[in-house]
Amino acid sequence: MNKFLGNIEEYLSAACLAVMTLLTFANILARYVFKASFSFSEEITTYLFVLLSLMGAAIAAKRGAHLGFTLVSDAMPPAVRKVMKSIGYLFAVAFSGLLCYYGLLMTISQYERRQITAGMQWPEWIFGAFVPFGAFFITLRFLQILVKTIKGKAV
Repeated sequence: MNKFLGNIEEYLSAACLAVMTLLTFANILARYVFKASFSFSEEITTYLFVLLSLMGAAIAAKRGAHLGFTLVSDAMPPAVRKVMKSIGYLFAVAFSGLLCYYGLLMTISQYERRQITAGMQWPEWIFGAFVPFGAFFITLRFLQILVKTIKGKAV
């Protein structure tokens, strides 16, 4: 169970990619064989892409693989470098936390206004919830790497 929770972003990303691939393939097949397409496929694929992108950002945060400009920090002494990395991760936590917070406000607003999707006519908040959900994982992973950096165990 601990391994599953430690890699939950990877599993969700794989599931999103598999559904997106199968749905797109089925839509193409239906279009060329039956001369009709699934009206909902583009909409679901777009929403899943949002979730996939956020999960990818969480995976990169977990691995410490986000892009960074290290020319200045590499020239600094190790103690200063550690402080600079910590400040950078603190900003990342703040940004992703705000994304989570405002994503949650957006989702609540969609629910209260009873907004529906254009193609499927489903409640918009279901897919809007992907933003705070994904941002939560990003925030969690940046917090983990911030703590590791402060303790001197960063990757």
